[in-house]
Order: sequence, then structure tokens, then C-alpha cells
Amino acid sequence: MEGLAALDYAVLQQCIHCGMCLPTCPTYEETRVERHSPRGRIALMRAVADGDLEVGPELAAEMSYCLGCLACESACPAGVDYRTMFETARAEIEEKRVAGGGLRSFWRWLTIETLFMNPRLLRAFGRILRFYQVSGAETFVRRWGMTALLPGRLRELEKQTPRMARRFSQQLIKAVELPSDGPIRYRVAVLTGCVQDLVFAEINRDTVEVLRANGCEVHTPPVQPCCGSLHAHNGEPGLARELAQRLIDLIPPDQYDAIITNSGGCGGHLRHFGALLDGNSQYRAAAKTWDRKIRDIHQWLAEIGARPATSKPKPETVAYHHSCHLYHGQKVKAEPFDVLRLVPGVTLVPLTEADWCCGSAGIYNITQPAQSAKLLDRKIGHLRETSATILATANPGCHLQIERGLAEAGLAITVRHPVSLLAEAYRSEAKRKDG
Repeated sequence: MEGLAALDYAVLQQCIHCGMCLPTCPTYEETRVERHSPRGRIALMRAVADGDLEVGPELAAEMSYCLGCLACESACPAGVDYRTMFETARAEIEEKRVAGGGLRSFWRWLTIETLFMNPRLLRAFGRILRFYQVSGAETFVRRWGMTALLPGRLRELEKQTPRMARRFSQQLIKAVELPSDGPIRYRVAVLTGCVQDLVFAEINRDTVEVLRANGCEVHTPPVQPCCGSLHAHNGEPGLARELAQRLIDLIPPDQYDAIITNSGGCGGHLRHFGALLDGNSQYRAAAKTWDRKIRDIHQWLAEIGARPATSKPKPETVAYHHSCHLYHGQKVKAEPFDVLRLVPGVTLVPLTEADWCCGSAGIYNITQPAQSAKLLDRKIGHLRETSATILATANPGCHLQIERGLAEAGLAITVRHPVSLLAEAYRSEAKRKDG
């Protein structure tokens, strides 16, 4: 027996119905309908486990409407493990095929089951898309209105297609790089991710530079599989387990002081390989070691006492948006601010509802575009009230979502990863020394 009925019932019983999660839930805030709250969804999941509710379109629609932002976990005084319940429910929905028809199945097969299971194929797709974007073909198609031939939803998605990077991570980063100055203090591995690799490879390069500047010998395997976050959050635990095993084989955790991720969404999943592979005797011990070694880049820099930069670049006013899975999932809250304070010339300004979801939430802006747009508008409204010239955030989904919202609103705010700002300051420092 699998699914919600097989889940440890103690997990389903953790909710004490206090309602403290309600003000933190973006979907409940929008509708004020109980079933759209964490408490209401837990009631539905418990009804399935008790045999009082069948897994059907009703549950599928509710689990799709949930962002999975985990703000409820931060608010809960009882320590409810909403992530486990949510992912189990989505997996059972997919197993019983009650969420949609053939077209949805095709797109899941193409993306989740094919492209994001094969890193070389994913990169090949990225290169083709890059050629389409820079060759003039995209401009021609849009100028002559040829996107009108696409179905309505695909037409909207075409506008959101991210710009592919000119070079991917393996072209920017050597497999092994030594500290830029001084002795080796730590030996670490860096995860390059999927979207981060295809769209924000420069952030991976910046991550390596910052680690090198703080005494790390950095290992970055050139062809890395997806971490499985996309699969675990979208009802494919079997594929998530396969990808976890492949990552452990590629990056044996006992060989490193830390395994570094710079993506909030990926990190929220990467910390749970122990539970994911607990039933696999071959990988169980290594998965637990992996969980002990995984570190968000901000967390690791705080642990090792990263040094401040000494250069004085152009002054910038910076607001910070918390990635949901970094803040609520990994509980990494203060460390990004610590990193930003290492950069001379940065003035931090508060952002109202900095920990409120921007509406990206993995593929939520694809599956729930209307609600996603409302959340993005709310975030942009708060940014409009700041004096920020830069919005710092540490997740590629948030980065793309907010960057698009800022462009549509005509706001001259640049979106950056905190580690990139520190890397720039280190580079400026090195140039001054060389000069």
C-alpha cells in the first residue's frame, strides 16, 4: 500500500487546527475559503487516508492550487510536516491519473520525464533555444504575429521563455579549482542545477569565485543531473529517487566538507535525500551523509566566516526577497543578509512581505497563471515602494518571475543573486591589487 493511506498517521495528525497558518497562506488570503488553507488541505488528505474521500479531480485541483511555499510550516506551533503530506498527495494523484488528460500527460513526459532526466539532452535543448533567440528567428516570429498560431496558453508561455545563457556552467568552470589566495581550508563540491545552469550560469561562476576567495578547493562535475526537486514536488518520487542516486554516485558526500547549492528551491529538496532513499540499503548511509553535508551557499559562507570585500564599488541600495524554500523550507533567513553586508557600498532597505511568495513556486506560474500573476503584482507593488536599485534573491524561479514583473511595470530595478554582488566586489578588489 502506498500514498496517503500508507503515510505514518502521526504525520497526518500533527495539525491541531489552531489556524495560525491561515494568515501566512497566499491562497487562503486570496479566497478566504477553508479548503484553500493548509488546515483545509490537511483535512482533505486525512480524509483520503481514512478512506472517507477518494483521490479524484477534487483533490487534484486543490493540490494544484497550493503553492507548496511551506509558509505554513514556519507559522505552525505544532511542527506540522506539510511538505511530506503535500508531496505524498501529489504522487498519489499522478499515480491514479486523475489530474488531466492526454495533452497534460504529453507535456509531463516531454519535460519532467525526458528533458529533466537527461542533462545532455536538456543542454542541447538550451542551445537550440539560444540559437532561436539570438539568430533573429524569435524577433521575426514575434514581429509577424506568428505566435498567434499557438494555442492560447502556449502563446502566453512563449512570452515568459527565459533567455538562455551564452555559455553554460561547464564552459565557465573547471572541474577542480584551487583557492585564489592562500592555503586550502575546505574541499567542497558545487551543484550547478538545471535552470541555474541554462539561464544563470554566471551565478554558478560567481559562486565558485566566492568559495575560492575563502579558501575552498572547489569541485564542479561538468555534467550534473537534475537534483529531482521538480520531480518530488510534482508527484514523481520514483524519478526523484533515481536522480538522487545519480547525484550521490557523481558527488560522493564523504569526500567533501560541504556540498554547495545556490538555488533556494533545489536546496529545499536536496536536504531530504536521507528520507527519500531510506528504503534503499545501498544508498541509505550515503544519503544521510549527504543531508549532513549539503549547505546553501549563504549558510556555508556564514559557517566558515567569509571575509568582507575591501573594494568600494558603486553604491547600491538593495532590497532582499526571500525564496520560499530557502526561508521556510531550509530556515536560511539571516545568512543572505550577512553575505550582502560583506559587500562595501551596499545599503539594505526593507521590503514589505519579503517572505511572501512571488508566485513562481516551481511551475506554479504555468499551472496556475491567474493566481501567480496576482502574487507577482503584490510583490512588484511592494518593490515600487522601496528606493532599491537592486532586488537580491537566491532562487532562479523567483529571479525570472520578479525580473519579468519589474520589466512589465517599467521599474528600473535589477535582480541579482547575493553571491554575485559579493563576487563582483572581490573581482574589483583583485583589480585594485593588480593595478
